[in-house]
Amino acid sequence: MYPKISDPQEWNVALYARLSKEDRKEDKNGNAKVTLDNSESIANQLSMLNNYARQERLRVVGEYIDDGFSGGNYQRPAFERMITDIEAGKVNLVVTKDMSRLGRDYIDTGHYMERYFPEMGVRYISLLDGIDTGLDSSINDITPFKAILNDLYAKDISKKIKATKHTKQEKGLFIGWKAPYGYIQSKENRNILEIDPEVADNVRYMFDLAVQGKSVREIAVIFNEAKIPTPATQKKIKLSEELKGPYRGLWSTERISHMLQNEVYIGNMVQRRMKKVNYKSKKCVRLPKKDWQIVEGTHEALVERETFKMVGLLIKSRDKLRKRTHEYLLKGLVYCYECDKQLAVIMRVLAGDRETLYFVCRTYQRFTKAEVCTCHCVRVETVTEAILGKVKEICRRYITLLDMDELTKQATQAIHEHQKRQTDNRATLKANYKAVKSKIDRVYLDRLDGMVAEEDYQRIYKRLKSEEADLQSKLAKLDDLDESDNDIRFGRKEVEAMVRRYLEDEEIGRDLLVSMIEKITLSESKEVTVHFRFAELEIAQSINESL
Repeated sequence: MYPKISDPQEWNVALYARLSKEDRKEDKNGNAKVTLDNSESIANQLSMLNNYARQERLRVVGEYIDDGFSGGNYQRPAFERMITDIEAGKVNLVVTKDMSRLGRDYIDTGHYMERYFPEMGVRYISLLDGIDTGLDSSINDITPFKAILNDLYAKDISKKIKATKHTKQEKGLFIGWKAPYGYIQSKENRNILEIDPEVADNVRYMFDLAVQGKSVREIAVIFNEAKIPTPATQKKIKLSEELKGPYRGLWSTERISHMLQNEVYIGNMVQRRMKKVNYKSKKCVRLPKKDWQIVEGTHEALVERETFKMVGLLIKSRDKLRKRTHEYLLKGLVYCYECDKQLAVIMRVLAGDRETLYFVCRTYQRFTKAEVCTCHCVRVETVTEAILGKVKEICRRYITLLDMDELTKQATQAIHEHQKRQTDNRATLKANYKAVKSKIDRVYLDRLDGMVAEEDYQRIYKRLKSEEADLQSKLAKLDDLDESDNDIRFGRKEVEAMVRRYLEDEEIGRDLLVSMIEKITLSESKEVTVHFRFAELEIAQSINESL
């Protein structure tokens, strides 16, 4: 039996119906069309609510329908409109089919039923649950437990949906709402990506410019001047008012950088970059790259893998550089031998108004009086000539090595030794980090017990936190090195091709240097050292120096 109304003339009724996306099945293309339970449909809910209103001779002032909105939160357009009408005095009775239609978050549901509705003089009736806040009934006493059960249902549904999405992601199926720029969703299967012939050449052009040494800022300028449509413009995505501004419809450096590093363009499906805090919150947090779901070879590539790797190296070489107008061949590659910081560049005007670039140690610039490091002042042109000559010498040595099988064997051994050193170093750093954390805990307990004075505690604590930060930084560098090692998978043929290209090209480009060289160190005594990315070249350099 539904709740009876003895004084229907006193009530202005709002009929509220809700159906969430979770209450629907998906068709073969992933579109929500068929309801799980026909009794939960909006039409069924409204039919039941209107029949009840006629039976009890109630005056209905409005039907409020939220179709496709989760019960996990109350930010729904029709519900918010109903609240506005309640506060305007138009509604004093709310009727739903059951309490789960009102909402599934037990905290907010309790707020509305036990605080908001009573304070606003609003009566609430849930037909199937037999709940009527206008009556003093024992049934109303169990509403908090029903709210908790509805919340648990929402949590369970959220887990099932998440599991389904993860399964699709692991299979390499696309589950995003819009395909990445350069691709479209297949008409036969919305989970499959196909090349978009309308803008595919724009993506290839972007990578071509990057290989030529253009920065992301320069590429953005070129695209904007050419009036190439942005992803949002091309897909006709409506931006919210907060995102509208003078740069609307223009390419940004962030967008260019993201696309140039997106593996989707080499045929890999990259998903699960972000996750929601929990099923009740809309807030999302960005996941580290190691937690992304990447499935290789799921669709046709737009760019070659070697091109993609090359562009990635070029971007990384610029990562730690501040924006400046100076452009030079070794930009982003030269480091201080003593402090291991990237060298800065300054412009000096020599006799005859000739402008000349000089390398200087950034640490020395910032902490000159502290004498932390030394100036390292040397002409960029001088270092560049020395490096180009040294690399050419190593390349010639590499080519003249007759026993290539022996070279490969030595390279493999060198790689294994490098990996072992990295593993041992990481284990030592982790042990030291754990020891420092333990010391911090002990000194804190000693302070609480009065065994350490506050002044001594602060001094010790600052020193230990400094050690902790230093160890964290070193561990992070090791992780970066591992990721860099994993990103590069050139074989011997590719290395040999790069070496021959270096020897044959009349003019050496940045793309080739960045592909071959990991970093260059410059000491205060003006000695330069080249650190190659490949063990074969490191071995050739070692042999060359021993002769």
